[in-house]
Amino acid sequence: MGTRLQVPTKLVPVDVLFGVAALSVLLPALRTGLSSRSGWRRTGLRAAVTAGGAVLGYLACWVVGDLLNAFDVVLTDVTRMWVALAFAGVALAVTGIVQGGRGRRVLAAVLVPLALLAPALGINVDYAAYPTLNALVQTDPFPPLDLGSESGVETVAATPAPAPAWTPPVGMPAVGRIGTVRIPGTRSGFPARPAVVYLPPAALTADPPTLPVIVSLSGQPGSPSDMFTAGGIAGVLDQYAAAHHGIAPIVVSADQLAVPGHNTMCVDSMIGNAATYITQDVPAWVTSHLRVTDDHRGWGLVGFSQGATCATQFLSGYPDRFGAALAVSSELAPVDRSPQNSADEAFGGSLARWRAAAPSALMAANAPFTDKSLWLTAGSTDHAFTASAQRIGKAAERAGIHTTVAFAPGSGHDWNTVHWSLVQELPREADLLLTAPGSARG
Repeated sequence: MGTRLQVPTKLVPVDVLFGVAALSVLLPALRTGLSSRSGWRRTGLRAAVTAGGAVLGYLACWVVGDLLNAFDVVLTDVTRMWVALAFAGVALAVTGIVQGGRGRRVLAAVLVPLALLAPALGINVDYAAYPTLNALVQTDPFPPLDLGSESGVETVAATPAPAPAWTPPVGMPAVGRIGTVRIPGTRSGFPARPAVVYLPPAALTADPPTLPVIVSLSGQPGSPSDMFTAGGIAGVLDQYAAAHHGIAPIVVSADQLAVPGHNTMCVDSMIGNAATYITQDVPAWVTSHLRVTDDHRGWGLVGFSQGATCATQFLSGYPDRFGAALAVSSELAPVDRSPQNSADEAFGGSLARWRAAAPSALMAANAPFTDKSLWLTAGSTDHAFTASAQRIGKAAERAGIHTTVAFAPGSGHDWNTVHWSLVQELPREADLLLTAPGSARG
């Protein structure tokens, strides 16, 4: 099944309780119902209502997920199953409350929260969005990052240690540090939420080496912390740093959305200057606060879903800013519900301008590329996005971008796919970025 996140939920006991409660409400009472025709008729009615609820839940998934495309992704079969079970459980509970005696009514009342909780946990395991309860309830899971407390990090030294000759000092931390920072939209005016920054062990030393940078972009809806809490990017880079004398890229998970459900399509428009923010404001802040390379070949991107689309747009649309990108489940074009709606929101109603913002169009417009690399991944069961990865990959190769396409076995449009992609491909991107002139080598 590939590398999957370990999601510590209480799925099994809640699942069992859900099943036991449902059967207790559904079946006739043991003392009086086994030989009673009326008892079995009522059981048949409850079973019919339960089946009807399941069908209604499946139809709701079809309407919301397929017909209206409210999530811009196809719902998985596992998620559809859990939604159907939730509808079925609630329908059974309502029927038990209406027609049952005191004991059945109590059981039916207990069934209602179980019918909501068990499917919610099951869907979370399917998408791996919240690996812990803290990830669900905390809006800011990481503390502010006090850059001033780290000697050699607050400002960039005029003559940093030559990168290839850097030697890790005694007492260097074993793992990196994660924290939040505010990156103002000085040029863009973009109202970004706080970014989340990962500093590898080498960056936490008194005289850190010059390091490459990876700009991380969440999916939509999403937040800058998602790549850490759900994707586990810090753990992947800690392992990388452990094998490279503490050296790894600095990660800046910046906000291209402003609010969780706001799709800026990563362009400058009336709904926000997201492109200027990511390509100008973020690099300006990073280079003035951290010891990093200013060579574009040492700057990379990683993104999931909408953020992956942004990553491919920025790599191909701003060739003097970024040298590589890892795009997990990228769309063919930046889309908010439909092409025309996207054009109306961000491109003045022009479908031609909207098409020109697609990654493949940007690749064709700025070709040939000579020093760019792109990793495209998707879940093997996420058929729409595996097809998108293949199409974008072909366009990238035609434009001269060194391209790798890979699919996470057994996963879909979820954070399991993201984590698999980070484990498999992020070290390769890090290797490439560390070859940039001036970057440290582990």
